[in-house]
Parts: sequence; structure tokens; C-alpha cells
Amino acid sequence: MAIIRHLLLLRHAKSSWDDAALADFDRPLSPRGLEAAPRMGAEIARRGWLPELVYISPAMRTRQTWQLASALWPAPLPKTALHDSIYGALANDLFALTRAAPDETGALLVIGHNPGLEIFAAQLAGPASSSDAVQSLEEKLPSGALARFEFEGDWDELRPGMARLTHCLRPRELA
Repeated sequence: MAIIRHLLLLRHAKSSWDDAALADFDRPLSPRGLEAAPRMGAEIARRGWLPELVYISPAMRTRQTWQLASALWPAPLPKTALHDSIYGALANDLFALTRAAPDETGALLVIGHNPGLEIFAAQLAGPASSSDAVQSLEEKLPSGALARFEFEGDWDELRPGMARLTHCLRPRELA
């Protein structure tokens, strides 16, 4: 019997453009992002979607999103790993990273950036996906949004169109 895997893709919360001297990599969250990240984290916990492993882009805004989203989660927090490849990643990079997840991981959270994260999500969504979630994803994966997938098999078997997009949540929908 195949194992059901869960993949959560979380785009970093809204970032600040206030300091033009900062490199893109170093941009922090905006006040709106500082409010949205814990709200999304609370919703992940409320729904019982807590991951066992988290892959995070090393950019400031993704690290802050993780810290705020996980702040009220029960201990122990999942194992985390910063992956340089997530910053500026294309969909193929995210497929490669996800396929390399350890076999014992049932639920993986990836916190990254657009456009790569949104394209990756669109490529993952197979025919059994929720039509509402697909419609939401097709509109846009905005800052702070979460796409949740399920698929049967091992991580290294993950291919385009084989996952079921079950939910696409946006912070403004949780207000």
C-alpha cells in the first residue's frame, strides 16, 4: 500500500520595500506580512497540517515568515533546513529539492518565493485536484499564501500532475 505524502508550499508573507538600499535577499517583512504570517501558521496548526520537515529559503523574509508562522505550534517544532537553492528557484529546482526529501518524512513544508513556487504548484496539480483550489491558484499565489497537496508514493517519484491540490489559502481569507 502506497504512503500518502503531504506537501505544503508557503510563499513568504508580504515583504517591505521601504529601504531601497537593502538587497532583495535582505528585505524584511512589512507590517502586513508581520500580521499575516502568524495567522497562516495558526491556520496550519488548527487544521492539523503540521509538517515533519521544513525547507526554507535563507532570505530574510522567508526566515521571518517561518519564525512567525511556527511561533505558536506545539513543541517540538519540525526539523528545518535552509536551502540556498530555494531563493530564486525555478519549478525544476523545487521538484529536485522535494524529490530528495527523506523517505521517513510524511509531510514537508517548503517556504519560498514566486514566480518559482507558484509555477511549481501549478505543475504539481493533477486532475484529482479541488476545482476551487485550482481556480484560486490560477488567479495567483500571493504573498503569505499556502498551497496544500497530497500524493501517493515516495518523494523521489513526484512528477508534474501527480499530486492532488486540496487547498489554496490566502491570508486575507483568514482575516
